[in-house]
Amino acid sequence: MQVTHRYQPTFAERYPVPFFVALTDMVIVLVAGLFAFHYRFQHFEMTGRYNTATMITAIVVVICLALGGVYGSQRGQSFWRQLGVLVVCWLSAAGVLLSLTFFLKISDNYSRIWFSVMLFTGGALCLLLRFSVFLILRRIRGSGLNLKSVLLVDSGGQSASQLNSGRTLEEDGFRISTSLAFSQNDDWVDSLVAKVDELGVHEVWLCLPLSEGGVIRSIMYALRHHTVAVRFIPEWGDIRLLNHKVSHIAGLYSLDLSCSPMDGSALVVKRLEDLIIGGLISLMILPVCLVIAVAIRVSSPGPILFKQYRTGINGKHFKVYKFRSMVVHSEGGVTQATRDDVRVTKVGAFLRRTSLDELPQFFNVLQGRMSIVGPRPHALAHNEYYKELVESYMQRHKVKPGITGWAQVSGYRGETDTLEKMQKRVEYDLWYIDNWSLWVDLKIIFLTVFKGFINKNAF
Repeated sequence: MQVTHRYQPTFAERYPVPFFVALTDMVIVLVAGLFAFHYRFQHFEMTGRYNTATMITAIVVVICLALGGVYGSQRGQSFWRQLGVLVVCWLSAAGVLLSLTFFLKISDNYSRIWFSVMLFTGGALCLLLRFSVFLILRRIRGSGLNLKSVLLVDSGGQSASQLNSGRTLEEDGFRISTSLAFSQNDDWVDSLVAKVDELGVHEVWLCLPLSEGGVIRSIMYALRHHTVAVRFIPEWGDIRLLNHKVSHIAGLYSLDLSCSPMDGSALVVKRLEDLIIGGLISLMILPVCLVIAVAIRVSSPGPILFKQYRTGINGKHFKVYKFRSMVVHSEGGVTQATRDDVRVTKVGAFLRRTSLDELPQFFNVLQGRMSIVGPRPHALAHNEYYKELVESYMQRHKVKPGITGWAQVSGYRGETDTLEKMQKRVEYDLWYIDNWSLWVDLKIIFLTVFKGFINKNAF
């Protein structure tokens, strides 16, 4: 027997929650300003100019948080995403305030310690408040309260299966009231509307393949008299995406199917990451590189560095640098290094096993041709061979190649002696491109340090 859940407005729909949250943030900044004043001057009697500055700070912070979408619905979003947006908004507010003091030439009228302590304390309290609310909401929603009911249209794909599992759905603030199997029958849309009326759901989620996109117009028309929210969650099927955001192009909206998500500010962050971390690592490894260079020179005849053209960002070729680990030989065809490869020198075997042969690539990073983290660059012959065998193989060149990558720290490093191994490597590379963030890069660097240098698959 189907249990009927009539539409019940959520707490946020009944009360102006964003207003109260913004008001709370203003109070937090005011309290932080008072605390900072006491920390700096050892009393709470703020002068007029500090009162004014604290109030202006509160207004600027709230405006930046509002522009960042912090006061919108956070239902279904991870806390880490909320944290990232919050940090960016607070840094933006700090930038605006510093710019105001510079252009108005009033920075000398205020204590820098007071300003710094106020922003740090305010940001910490703001973060603590949201983390507490996040935990409270998870507990409340885990008990079945404050949930939005959903009617799920299931076409039998992976997305619907994942949503039906409901592993963390309630913690995100949703509950699947019922799942309706998609059908081509003429009366199916009428049965959908009947279910919406019967259950009184908040939202309808359409998990349909792109080939059935035309039915959405019929569904929207059938629900034209309802206020229920409708979401389209495409079953992408065999379409491998690098990116699935909506862009505004030439006055029209487009769904990006094969566009790199690393653009705009992301490129700036990525380059700064490479310059700062890459520069520090280059200084640290310089003595090690000198020792390795001497060892290669005295152990076997030939150059110290191995140089080979690889495919970089947007398919452009560049010369990659590595410490030479093999005897000098002529390369012919697709000949990857194998276990107990006779071409590998004794010093080279150690370098390959510990990944020390990759150290010169930090020079490629400083040149801007590579990144510390990204898909590993393959030899040109390998690209020509695998691009016809592995779907979306060349899509990994939408970004700069890296010294280490998500595939490497996930176990797909070394020889790809089967097509399946290369397919898995490409799959992990595309996941990295689609889900890139500074935190993902730092995680990969951390994992590389602790388990990426010495690996049983490296030879």
